[in-house]
Amino acid sequence: MISSPGKTIKIIIADDHAVVRKGLIQIIDETPDLELIDQAGDGNELLAKLHGQDVDVLLLDINMPGQTGWEVMQKVHREYPDIKVVILSVSSEENYAKQFYKAGAVGYLTKDSAPEQLVEAIRKVFDGGIYVSQNFAEKMVHSIKNDSDKALHENLSPRELQIFCMIGAGKTLTEISAELNLGVGTVGTYRSRILAKTTLKNNAQITNYAFKNKLIQ
Repeated sequence: MISSPGKTIKIIIADDHAVVRKGLIQIIDETPDLELIDQAGDGNELLAKLHGQDVDVLLLDINMPGQTGWEVMQKVHREYPDIKVVILSVSSEENYAKQFYKAGAVGYLTKDSAPEQLVEAIRKVFDGGIYVSQNFAEKMVHSIKNDSDKALHENLSPRELQIFCMIGAGKTLTEISAELNLGVGTVGTYRSRILAKTTLKNNAQITNYAFKNKLIQ
């Protein structure tokens, strides 16, 4: 299904892997109603390039150097509310998708998704919809019926999950507070909430859980 007749969907890509960007660009170039506006290799470059650009859809990698995908998405959501954000990740949907949807993303794709899935997602979010894969939708329905199957990190808010992953990656509360522009005490409060919600007991268990569940690379 092609989007609204006569409409060209303007896209910008943010991914630190040149090979991934090249593959995405090829898919866009081969699809008549899609147009690549620009590309960026990290969050800072993306935010600089968005200024003054007419963009409909952002394809955003969540694991980039500098600003994290969480931070970039929040800034885009705040400064460019009309841009539809589709997340690209090496992590399966059950690891991150729910939190990103809560934070404002309208699509989530793993990087091994078929080209037709990417095109379908772009067209759907451009037309005002939310792209959820059939596999993830089925898992969501199953989780509603079986709350006991919910992974520990699914209880976290988007900000809590962000800090959870930063702790899991070995960052100190001081480092996290500096990166997120939050007080050390505030980050400590988030850590306490995270431990309470997940029933994990310390940073070592957070790190172990994050690696085991592929929340960090």
